Parts: sequence; structure tokens; C-alpha cells
Amino acid sequence: MRKITALFAASLLTAGMVSAPAMAQQSGDNAAQQQTQQAAPTAQDFSEQQLQQFADASQDIAGISQDYTQRLQEAEGQSEQQEIRKEANEKMVAVVEDSGLTVETFNAIGQAVQQDPELMKKVQSMAGQS
Repeated sequence: MRKITALFAASLLTAGMVSAPAMAQQSGDNAAQQQTQQAAPTAQDFSEQQLQQFADASQDIAGISQDYTQRLQEAEGQSEQQEIRKEANEKMVAVVEDSGLTVETFNAIGQAVQQDPELMKKVQSMAGQS
């Protein structure tokens, strides 16, 4: 169970890392950001296949996150840390896209999982079966 919890913590952290550049490009309008949060997708918005793809990609991303967290801790200086973050982000985006999901869909599922305990249990079960 700890492995699965860590898996989703890493995937949600990753979702934040993946979406950070896009968020930085936005105008910073808080009203638009609040609308996005209010219109968060629900479990019904995703197919079984998408949920399985999310579960599979999350497992790979958890491993990447663990590897790069170690490297970040050992990095010297901000420029080296920034380069490591960029490399990790590129790998995580590739994993998501290779899974058949877009980064946006992966992030949306991650948000829905955070907000819906039943969906989280379902995705955790899917991750345990793969």
C-alpha cells in the first residue's frame, strides 16, 4: 500500500512539474485559474483505458521522479538543478505521451484522482494489476 501511495504522490507531483511551464505562460489571471479548478473533471469523464494508461504511466513516472530527486539533492548550484529538472520533465512528458495520453489528460486524471477517493482506489487497483 505504501508503494501505491508513493506512486500517486509522485505522479501528482509530476503532474505539477509537467504543467508548471504552461502555467508560467498564462497571464496569471486568478479568475481563469479558479474556473479551471471548479470545472475539474470527474471519474465519468475518463474511459477505463485512459485510467489504465494513467496508472501505468504513473508507475514509470514514480521511478523517474525517485531517480531525479536523488540527482537534485546531489546537484551543485541552481543551474545544475534547473538542468536536472528540465531533463526529468522531458522524460516524464515522454512517458505520458508514450502511454497514449496527452499531458493535459494525464494532469486532469491526476486532479480527479486527488478529489475522488473512489477513483483513487480504482486507479490504485489498476496500478496493482499491471
